[in-house]
Amino acid sequence: MRENDAGQRLDRFVAKAVPLLPDSLLQKYIRLKRIKLNGRGAKRDVRLAAGDAVQLYINDEFFEKPREDNAWLKVGTPRLTIVYEDENLLLLDKKPGVLCHSAGVWDYNTLIANVQAYLAQKGEWRPREEHAFAPALCNRIDRNTGGIVIAAKNAEALRILNDKIRDREIEKYYLCAVQGRPKPPAGRLENYLFKDAKKNQVFVRERPEPGARTAVTEYRTLSSRGALSLVECRLLTGRTHQIRVQMAHAGWPLLGDGKYGSERFNRDFGEKGQALYSYRLRFDFPTDAGALDYLRGREFRVERVDFAEKYFGVTELDF
Repeated sequence: MRENDAGQRLDRFVAKAVPLLPDSLLQKYIRLKRIKLNGRGAKRDVRLAAGDAVQLYINDEFFEKPREDNAWLKVGTPRLTIVYEDENLLLLDKKPGVLCHSAGVWDYNTLIANVQAYLAQKGEWRPREEHAFAPALCNRIDRNTGGIVIAAKNAEALRILNDKIRDREIEKYYLCAVQGRPKPPAGRLENYLFKDAKKNQVFVRERPEPGARTAVTEYRTLSSRGALSLVECRLLTGRTHQIRVQMAHAGWPLLGDGKYGSERFNRDFGEKGQALYSYRLRFDFPTDAGALDYLRGREFRVERVDFAEKYFGVTELDF
């Protein structure tokens, strides 16, 4: 132990030295004396001194350099809200604030890290044996948007699901709380969206132009209370920020949307994240789905959406 490391608690020193080791396992290994101080067991809060020797009797993989593909090792207790699960896939209710994948830096609090930890701990995924495949997410949802994310457990399911998503054979429905009352109360928004990658912002164009892509959204108003309306949106295309920017362009920005909405309006409600939730998913499968054909026609929904309950009293999503 070097002089600069002296004075630290044993558990905090090990946490820094072995960042992939989950906190729960760290404490367990100290209790089991698989982490020793000067050849003997020690309490987690003992203070280290210069010249001390810490011995670690733990698996080799925990000493690897932290990366996104091994972040699951850090997850001691996976945190997942499972809508549906079978031998091929998971449907997960991702909560607002959770990242699907790391945003350019190593992060073990992502949805994919929790999925992989969950399957590894169940014994359904053995990363040391499966060098070519790792459980993967088939779709992504923005950090501040909640909703159903599909995770494939095996390579065949991943291939089929990616094909079905690409061919628009999986229907996704969103709930959003918007400012005002859409007129007409149901309709279709169709225009062109141009993404400015540097600003990470999308702009609406009414006519085709280079770089602008067709975007189509169907919507219907489910409820209106005061200054807000609860709207269901069905995506016919899947563009970045599609619902947010199209609804704002039509005059009904999403509650809490700081990028495309009204700061003053959001401030009055105290909302800082867009009120948008991918609440319903349907496997349409008009063509053969191979090993996943048993899902044809099945539909799944999340149990609750906070803003629908808070502002509209909706406790059952049976629209």
